[in-house]
Amino acid sequence: MLQEISKSLFASLPRTDQRNKGVAYVKGLLKVTGRKSIRNIANLVGGRATDQSLHHFISESTWDWMPVRQALSRYLVPRLPVEAWVVQNTVIRKAGQHSVGVDRRFVPAEGRVLNAQQAVSVWAASGGRSSPVDWGLHLPRVWIDDGSRRSRASIPDTAEEEPLTDRAANLCVDMMTEWAMPVRPVVLDARAMYVPTIVNRLGRRGIPMMARIDESVPLVVTDPALTGHHGSAKMQAWEVARASNGYRHPVRWHQPGVSGGLWTGQLATVTVKLPSGRPGILRSGTGRPLTLVALSRRGRPQDVPQLWLTDLTRVKPSVLLTLCTLLDRVEDDYLQVSKAVGIEDYVGRSFEGWHRHMTLASAAHAITVLAAAAASAGQGATGAQLGT
Repeated sequence: MLQEISKSLFASLPRTDQRNKGVAYVKGLLKVTGRKSIRNIANLVGGRATDQSLHHFISESTWDWMPVRQALSRYLVPRLPVEAWVVQNTVIRKAGQHSVGVDRRFVPAEGRVLNAQQAVSVWAASGGRSSPVDWGLHLPRVWIDDGSRRSRASIPDTAEEEPLTDRAANLCVDMMTEWAMPVRPVVLDARAMYVPTIVNRLGRRGIPMMARIDESVPLVVTDPALTGHHGSAKMQAWEVARASNGYRHPVRWHQPGVSGGLWTGQLATVTVKLPSGRPGILRSGTGRPLTLVALSRRGRPQDVPQLWLTDLTRVKPSVLLTLCTLLDRVEDDYLQVSKAVGIEDYVGRSFEGWHRHMTLASAAHAITVLAAAAASAGQGATGAQLGT
């Protein structure tokens, strides 16, 4: 499978030696046990003499990673097949201060400050599996303003500090415009984002979205079924969800991951819109019809329902429910597959090296999940061998 995907993946690389090194690096990511450092990969695929050439290939070479990512996306679209593009915000812990983009940052999921990089990725996803295809690295202000750091990490002059909301929107828009990928719903966790920006940036491009939102997001109810609230002043999302308690219906879904299985719960949908607010471009989308989705799990009354906002106002609740599970699908695949193929193992200072490593680790991830799918479908051991 490695040889098959490599023909598509590395077609943009101009030299044979570059293509060969690309194949060797991905093979190392798949087969090295333990940490997937350049040295360990070199020891596996060519001995210590290969170390320097692989280091140059990743950190200092001139090949462009973006066409490789585009080729990976095109390869995956019919083979997953892709049901949605999922945005993941990823914190990658680092021990020292020299890895590009590393900084001390508060991580809400951990409840503490960590020394880490922060990345945003876009994943091709279906209900059964997912694979990353594009990456953005958040550069803190200290990396933007420090000329010495920028020089050592070869950070391009065009790189700027970019809010998480803008980075997520830009990656998705570029994928379905510049990359010409098929339009699929964008699924993302927008609890740390400015929701009107996501709604407007994607909506203007005709890209549907399904965004998990914080319970405090202000909304205006437009659903005539909610007597007493229709057309009223703005309410927080949790208040709208509480008002819809009488309209919930039972649902069942398969939760991804080792702690998953068949879950049961309740789902309610309410037609809403964003309230008028900031002037200019953000106001243009405030009248767009949206649906608030409240999903609660049976037997967990103490849990606040998951709240989602979507512009997919005419699809069945079962479709919305499937989309709600894709964030967990990606999170599980990141933990079980991406980390296993060394997605977090690049420790170099090079901005370009980080992007090249993430590109090739994404390819290793794709090979792993496609090989597993082929094996489970009974397509034979030959097609499912990772390193051939």
